Formats: sequence, C-alpha cells, structure tokens
Amino acid sequence: MERIEVKDLFHYQNQEIDTYLLVTKKELREGKKDYYIRLDLVDKTGPVSGNIWNNALAFMDAFTEGEVVKLRAMVVSYKEQIQLSIKKIRRAEANEFVFEDYIQKSKKDINQMSDDFFKLIDSLEDEHLRQLVQNIFNDKEIWATFSQCPAAKSWHHNYVGGLLEHSLSVGKICDFASGLYPVNRDELLAGALLHDFGKIFEYSTLPIIEFTDHGRLIGHIVLGDQYITQKAGEINLFPQKTLMKLRHLIISHHGELEKGAVKVPQTIEATLLHYADNMDAQTWGVHQLIEAALDPKASWSEFDKLNNRYIYLK
Repeated sequence: MERIEVKDLFHYQNQEIDTYLLVTKKELREGKKDYYIRLDLVDKTGPVSGNIWNNALAFMDAFTEGEVVKLRAMVVSYKEQIQLSIKKIRRAEANEFVFEDYIQKSKKDINQMSDDFFKLIDSLEDEHLRQLVQNIFNDKEIWATFSQCPAAKSWHHNYVGGLLEHSLSVGKICDFASGLYPVNRDELLAGALLHDFGKIFEYSTLPIIEFTDHGRLIGHIVLGDQYITQKAGEINLFPQKTLMKLRHLIISHHGELEKGAVKVPQTIEATLLHYADNMDAQTWGVHQLIEAALDPKASWSEFDKLNNRYIYLK
C-alpha cells in the first residue's frame, strides 16, 4: 500500500484513504451522545488530528501513544482544518513501515548549524567562558544528544534537531543585539548558547517526545544550572562572579516566576536573553502553526490554545 503523507492530505478531501501514521497523543473524550477518541497523528511531513467517533471504547486498547498505526479514514475539513474521521485502525506490524518516515526533523542543515554554533563559541573572548562552553560541547556524547534533542514537547522547535536550531537562533539574535546595547557580549552569548542546555536531560525523543522523570520533577533550568556549575568547577580559577552572572542568565531566562523562572531577570544581559529566547520561540511557534495548515485555501490556523488566538494565514 502506498503511504499518503500528511502534507498531501488536502488533495483527498471528502475521500476515504488508507495510510500509516504515528500516534503522538490519544485521549478518550466524552461527547454529547457517546465517548470518542481524539488523536494527534504525525509523519515526517507534519501533524494532523483524527477522531474515532464510533465504538471508541473498543479501540482504546488497540494501540498506544508512540506506535505507528494503519488506519482507514475519511479526510474532512472542519473549521478550515484538515482532519481524519477514522473508521478502522490497528497497530501496524514492524514490517509494514520504516520508522524514519514518521520522525519530524529540523529542515535546516545539521552540519551547517553545527559549524555556525561552534563559530559563535570560538568568538567568545573571555577565556574562562570560552573554555567552559567548549568543554561542554566538545564532549561527543553530549553533542550527539544536544544536536538531536527537541527544544520542546509542543509549540516550538518540537522535532529532532530543534534544540540546536533554537539555541543557534537565540545566539545569533543576542550576538546582533550586543552591538546595539551596552552589554557584556561574552556573558550574554555564553548564556544564549547554554540557556536550554538542560533539555537534553528533560526530554526523551523516540519514538515520541516525552518528559523524563528528571524533566518532570526537576526541569531543564535546574538540571542545566547544575551541570554548568559542575563543569565550571573543573576549570582552574574560574571567576566566581562570572559564574554567578552566567547562572543568573540560565535560571532567569523564562522571565517570570509564573512561567518557570527561578529568578526574574536582574541584569541587562538576562533581560535581553529572556526577550531573545521568547522572540524566537514565539515567532517559530507561529511559523509552525502556519505550516501545519494543510488546506491552502484556509484563511486561519487552528486555534492556538497556548496563546489563546488564531493566526491569519493570508
């Protein structure tokens, strides 16, 4: 059976299709008349939502999150969004699919991003900060994990390579901004490259992005701060004031205590990093919403629950 990719589903509106997709989320919900199952489905070309309207309870144990399924569904448009109304569904056999076809990855060249990232590291003039950041990322195992890690479970850069892509973008924004404002470029840039480092301990990536136990109970900000502090301690005579200011950048980059920051930004560098991080995350999140609109005739994106809004597409 030829697999129909998510990006091509709009060509099959009001038609019944058979295809394979990866289940990233499964929820049993109570409707007006009966229970139904809401699914988040994905392949390497993008996400799509699906619903099992009939006999939902009978399908609850037929498959789990993180599994590839074979399904038969009607392709429908609801509020200008392509969805699947699923008639049949089952767990796919291992010989029916290639797992790489269902993993979303950064569309940017990983080698070029890596080169650009290390050029920013090498541009640090403060020898202690440069050595610290080099020591962290020159670890081959750490770099392999960092370069493949997502930056989030949902909303922005939530795909393989997303953490590198996001960290590089924040680094470039801060590098540019350091020429506009009276900041310590080395402290700002080191903080930018390391601000989300703890996410390599917060997420497991395959088969779907999920929180680790440490990620749920401790979180990437504390995990990153602990690791960076430990690595700084291995450098002879690392200045304690520099470490204090770097740690402040890491633990305050979420900006508000209500949004997970350990402290609010209290230096000019921390203030700038917070806004650079938020600018990239929010802008790319909107970009991903626009990309996820499968119907080229749609005027509006699906509803963004995180920010309580729709995005205009035209």
